[in-house]
Amino acid sequence: MNRFAPVGDSALLIELASEFTEQANRQVIALDQAINRAIDERRVVGIVETVPAYVSVLVVFDPLVTDHDVVRAAINLLDTTSGAVGEPSRHHVAVCYDLGVAPDLEAVAVHSGLSPDGVVEAHLSGSYRVVMYGFAPGYAYLSGVPDPINVPRKQQPVRGVPAGSVIIAGGQCLITTIEMPTGWSVIGRTHFRVLPDQSDEPFAFRPGDEIVFDRITLDEYKATT
Repeated sequence: MNRFAPVGDSALLIELASEFTEQANRQVIALDQAINRAIDERRVVGIVETVPAYVSVLVVFDPLVTDHDVVRAAINLLDTTSGAVGEPSRHHVAVCYDLGVAPDLEAVAVHSGLSPDGVVEAHLSGSYRVVMYGFAPGYAYLSGVPDPINVPRKQQPVRGVPAGSVIIAGGQCLITTIEMPTGWSVIGRTHFRVLPDQSDEPFAFRPGDEIVFDRITLDEYKATT
């Protein structure tokens, strides 16, 4: 059963589970899509934005048009079981795992008991899915990191991690979009832009999309610089 919690006077948080599972997140995406379909079809009014997360959806509304009770009642009427989740898109991301652009690859190898190439092969074998955006612009959190390379965050973050770094921590993976500190392990680099320039879509991925990582050499990476 969904749990509704008011957030200030202009938002409603809908929690679908108490902890992350793939199934719970798929339900989040189904609900988010159902709400946005209802907005497009003018079956609900006053909703400004929806923000899907791991196990919840934040619904932001205009308090001059509607209120918490009306929004909650409208959402309870939505059908999230019949065709709610569209077919996910699949994106291929070319990654260079050379040690020159993967400063934490060897440390992850030591932690996991694998060789550096073993870490790369494990990473390439993952089934990655976009579960949410958060923390920084374009930070698409991916589930599906294989257990052997499920490493914890570092005790201290490292400054100046460049955009395009492929990083992992705690069973999650993402591609950085700006230079900033991180306590996650940097195991590769890509030129793929999660925040594409001059695009009608602000993000390259949508929640629910599938990501496939493909290995390229350092020469191939430099050739696309």
